[in-house]
Amino acid sequence: MRTFGTAVVTAILVSAFWLFYFNIGRAPGATGPGEIARSASDGSVAAAGDKKLVNGGAVVAEGVTVGPAGLAIPVVGINPHQLVDTFTQARAGGARVHDAIDIMAATGTLIVSAADGIVEKLYFSKGGGGTSVYVRSPDGRWNYYYAHLNAYAPGLREGQRLRRGSPVGFVGFSGNANPAGPHLHFAINRMAPGEKWYQGAPVNPYPLLAGNSARR
Repeated sequence: MRTFGTAVVTAILVSAFWLFYFNIGRAPGATGPGEIARSASDGSVAAAGDKKLVNGGAVVAEGVTVGPAGLAIPVVGINPHQLVDTFTQARAGGARVHDAIDIMAATGTLIVSAADGIVEKLYFSKGGGGTSVYVRSPDGRWNYYYAHLNAYAPGLREGQRLRRGSPVGFVGFSGNANPAGPHLHFAINRMAPGEKWYQGAPVNPYPLLAGNSARR
């Protein structure tokens, strides 16, 4: 009986910790980078392909893994152990920091929305991210950036509401990516009021998706 009681108390304490962790500093009604808007009556797009229920009934595409922060790993079939923290790697000969992670996958692999949001910008940059998508969270506080796509998901358009697991596009190497290494360049930016789609403060996606500490 004592063992059972200890287990119950431990479970309660652990649950309380995670509730506190994911709500610390959050204004009422605001969402964190991986929190899900539960409404399905807003005309949002359903998840891609076959579907399954996870984390309290959220619908995501079959083959999508949901990380510890509630974000879906945005490349179908990729699990946390396959992710590499490239957030602080140098780019452009050391002129800038990556500020994102590269998720390696075969060309044409399905890319899905990491979280609920609204497609804010579809953009092509020949010398940069190529075929790119910017998705803003419903509360405007987070921007999710998907780059080097081979193509957009059919029907994807600016202003479209996405659910976590909704199709965004397909892995490729457009822009300045190496054709020998197709991948998704995935970035998260914390947005201040009034900031535009190309602004924001970079946040490392790796620990949110992989559940591991960021590499130092």
